Amino acid sequence: MNIRIGFGFDVHQLKEGVDFWIGGIKVEHSKGAFGHSDADVLIHAICDALLGAANLRDIGYHFSDKDPQYKGIDSKKLLAQVVKLLRENHYEIGNIDSTLVLEMPKINPHVDKMKQVLAEVMKVRVEDISIKATTNEKMGFIGREEGVVAQAVALIYRVEPKMDLE
Repeated sequence: MNIRIGFGFDVHQLKEGVDFWIGGIKVEHSKGAFGHSDADVLIHAICDALLGAANLRDIGYHFSDKDPQYKGIDSKKLLAQVVKLLRENHYEIGNIDSTLVLEMPKINPHVDKMKQVLAEVMKVRVEDISIKATTNEKMGFIGREEGVVAQAVALIYRVEPKMDLE
């Protein structure tokens, strides 16, 4: 069995009056992540981890922020496309482990819902997705609540295509 791992990282600015989409759900907060798409930092890191594991470049290669068709797009659609691309290349997802780094809002109350949404999009079991959160101890741009960071590791494995016996 061909097992591979990939690492993903993403960062977005936080701005007042912008919706905060993270882990596929909208979280109420006075600030939200700003970007070309819906700026879902967690999904973007997961996409990069999956693409990297399969050696399929990165999210920017597949979904350029210069392309108007991705302006404001729901990142769950990008994740679904990444999963489709993996499966077209005969890979399945083993598990995802991720960490969010932000001061506010608190993520723990939202983890179960995020995992449900992401599992549905990726067509994996909820228990195959780990989402953790930490602060930056009030240091740097994260500590000043100017940005949010996500990191993700993905394990994928190759499945041999079924032979047509007819």
